[in-house]
Amino acid sequence: MFRPKFTITPKINKLLVEIERVRGFLDAVKLKDEWIADMQTKALILESHHSTHIEGTALTFEQAKSILEGKRLKGINRDDEKELLNYKRAMDFISKYLGKDDSITEGTIQELHKILVKDVRGGQADPGNYRKIQNYVVNSRTREVIYTPPTPLDVPHLIQEFVEWINSTENLSPILIAGISQFQFVHIHPFIDGNGRTARLLSTLILYKTGYDFKRLFTISEYYDNDRPAYYKAIQSVRENNMNMTVWLEYFLKGLRSQMAEIQEKGKKIIIADKVIEMLQDISLNTRQEKIVRYLVINEKIDNEQCQKVCNSIKRTATRDLTTLVEKNVLGRRGEKKGTYYVLSAKVTEKIRDIKGHT
Repeated sequence: MFRPKFTITPKINKLLVEIERVRGFLDAVKLKDEWIADMQTKALILESHHSTHIEGTALTFEQAKSILEGKRLKGINRDDEKELLNYKRAMDFISKYLGKDDSITEGTIQELHKILVKDVRGGQADPGNYRKIQNYVVNSRTREVIYTPPTPLDVPHLIQEFVEWINSTENLSPILIAGISQFQFVHIHPFIDGNGRTARLLSTLILYKTGYDFKRLFTISEYYDNDRPAYYKAIQSVRENNMNMTVWLEYFLKGLRSQMAEIQEKGKKIIIADKVIEMLQDISLNTRQEKIVRYLVINEKIDNEQCQKVCNSIKRTATRDLTTLVEKNVLGRRGEKKGTYYVLSAKVTEKIRDIKGHT
């Protein structure tokens, strides 16, 4: 039977409490459905981009965003494009398990892998099937072998024991189960390719099905991708410490906590934005102008190009909306010519201070 080794340190306890606090905030806060949907879309794009980027895709975030919005781009690697779209499909697949009490089976994991690697890299990843050859984890820069996974003969029973552990563990936080599962899956490395992506998705699936989906607003892979050496070091720490997962779990929880802090901060800003819009009702803003004000409460400044994206409008319309908001003393103009951007006016900033003072 698989029995992970770890210690629940004061640091782990503190991080668990902080994550639970944000979970409580998200359960209690009343955010408009349109805001939740918009934030979920952005989180899905970020997670798909960063998780595939960790594994070597060369797409920029803007390219990934365009692809996931259904646009056809020229001059990009089509395998990178397929991997990104597959990841999005895999995220849609695990979303079906939200809050469900279904057991996670080997079949679930194999289906997840099948979706991830379908028609990618010449179809050599053998979608959904455990590897029949020995594979290795190598340093992409030096080509040095970092880790030699278990033999192909060992994979079936290791996965069986691991899946049994996931479904029989009751007296442990689902967050810790998710973290342990992410490491153990990468450690077994059961497939020829796609193990890292499958591990991160499996971890997310465990959170989703146990009520820790955090409204599907977190993007854990962004944290890993922003400092990949730290991510690999945390994974390797388990092997260097006689398979003790404590250091890895501290890293995993710190990453999740940082995501939770961002979500909570954005949620608070959205609440403030809605209150600001209510306070500006007397000057009759149109829907596009309301979007501009909300964007500025969250992001602090906006230029004409960003305004076009936010409002899905053309340059002339964006110019007219921004000018109208300046005339109504909702925005202030900064910079000159191509460097022109807009911020909230002193009057609106004062309103925000008043709102914060009463919350």
